[in-house]
Amino acid sequence: MSIDTDRPELRDGFPAQQQEPPGLTSAMDPLPDHGDDSYVGHGRLEGLRALVTGGDSGIGRAVVLAYAREGADVVFTYLPEEKSDADAVVESVADTGRRCIALEVDLRSSAACDRLVADTVEALGGLDVLVNNAAFQMAREEDVEKLTDERISRTLTTNLEALLWMTRAAVPHLGEGASIINVSSVQAFDPSTTLLDYAATKAGINNLTVNLAAQLGPRGIRVNAVAPGPIWTPLQPATQTVEKLEVFGQETPLGRAGQPAEVAPAFVFLASSAEASYVSGTVLGVTGGKPVF
Repeated sequence: MSIDTDRPELRDGFPAQQQEPPGLTSAMDPLPDHGDDSYVGHGRLEGLRALVTGGDSGIGRAVVLAYAREGADVVFTYLPEEKSDADAVVESVADTGRRCIALEVDLRSSAACDRLVADTVEALGGLDVLVNNAAFQMAREEDVEKLTDERISRTLTTNLEALLWMTRAAVPHLGEGASIINVSSVQAFDPSTTLLDYAATKAGINNLTVNLAAQLGPRGIRVNAVAPGPIWTPLQPATQTVEKLEVFGQETPLGRAGQPAEVAPAFVFLASSAEASYVSGTVLGVTGGKPVF
């Protein structure tokens, strides 16, 4: 896989733009790189069945594409307002010959999570990999006094409760060699004051990852997390201020934001029982050089 890191917007910031949450890929300038033209599969996940929450855009979309090109069948979720992005994902993997099913699901209830896992198992004939990727963040308010009950509830429910509900529902269907991959963030280690609630949930995800790895290890189920740094996804124009977009990613040692396609290989590695058979309880950073410890 080759990413064009010489594109000027990666180092010089991004054009002024804003969207309403959760944001759409098609409205972004420039468009993110999900690996459509660069990711080449090598059968590393041949025959596996994966469920990716929030797979319509950003990192989730890149993971769906990479998994399909590596030989996995994939179900992914999206919200109603993200349908155009979800349709584009299905189209992008059509040439892989793998099953790719998009399901409209709001994960903010245990019943919805239970139904999603049951529908996935029925559609794919089983489940081998669960990627808990769906998340909510908002970074346009700085003061804790301005945090609304709705924002706090949405952040905690989407980022933490749904992860537990999804995992609880999925575990009975996971066998020896299966994998759960949670999505943490560099925010768990270096939190921004504007992402106070979001950063706290990501720190919690690290804790859950380690504990789940200990609990599920005797059953042969590996549990890990990927902690991305600043990645160019619809969440950025939908949740950041224009001023922050102008310097987005420039604080990293590599001096630029990352692309979703640069994060997806970490998910492929962790899902592979051949390559990551002894990797569990790990938080793998893809941060442009920012520390995850």
